Amino acid sequence: MSGLADPVVVAALVPFRLVVLGASAGGLAPLRDVLSGLPADFPIPIVVVHHLGADLRSRLPEVLNFRSQLPCRWVVSGELPRSGTVLVAPAGANLVLQMDGRLEVVPGPKPRLGWPSVDLFLTSVASVLGRHAIGVILSGMMWDGAAGIAALRRAGGATLVQHPRSAAFPDMPSAAVDLGRADLMMPPHQIALALQILAEAGVH
Repeated sequence: MSGLADPVVVAALVPFRLVVLGASAGGLAPLRDVLSGLPADFPIPIVVVHHLGADLRSRLPEVLNFRSQLPCRWVVSGELPRSGTVLVAPAGANLVLQMDGRLEVVPGPKPRLGWPSVDLFLTSVASVLGRHAIGVILSGMMWDGAAGIAALRRAGGATLVQHPRSAAFPDMPSAAVDLGRADLMMPPHQIALALQILAEAGVH
């Protein structure tokens, strides 16, 4: 997997409306690398879905803000994603994208692969936005995100994966490649560049 030909062709045809960054164990460093590589005027809204323990007082948005030029904060249920902001899915619940484009925090039992579920959110994004969305899978254990990437790819969206050799925990990116058939596989700093190229191509 190399080059940007196929995703850029897609982006040239339709503007992207959402970027989803999915991660779990070992995901903080690549998340920071991706976000630090994006400019303050990056035009596509971003949602981060990172596994978090329900009993932990996470400061994930605050930590991401240290390196990101885009402000990061927790998702508020019922809000619309907006450009210039990174929204982070909260702990102890799942997140879905509703048909009206609003984000909904969904309480419920913990999924087997951890919560917030990357698969659940990406699958909802695929249903609502289809080829207008970009899905990215970063470091993590097991295989959450693979089914979501597969759904997004079937719907025509662009799918990127951290190269497993650059991941502290390669299970999630490897599963996304093997099961989800992601379009591109690259280290985090190159993912940031790819997102900028896709964003720029999508506005022409």
